[in-house]
Amino acid sequence: MSDATAAKLSAKFKVDIEDEIHDWDKETITVPEIRELGHLPADQPVQEVDLKEGTERTLGEDEVVHLKPGQGFAKKVKFKRG
Repeated sequence: MSDATAAKLSAKFKVDIEDEIHDWDKETITVPEIRELGHLPADQPVQEVDLKEGTERTLGEDEVVHLKPGQGFAKKVKFKRG
């Protein structure tokens, strides 16, 4: 089994950044990590979109987001550039 395959199998979290699902193995993610993972530019804000509630909020640059395990999180909350 390759390292990439093993990492994908061990990923506990799914993070939706601009409609692309990314595997993530930690229960938190920071705004800089969201930017890096989703290739988002540093000059635009990152927004958290709650798909269940239909709301959006801009994240602070030093904010830490607590994730919920599995695919369900990715379907209920996503991140996008502001």
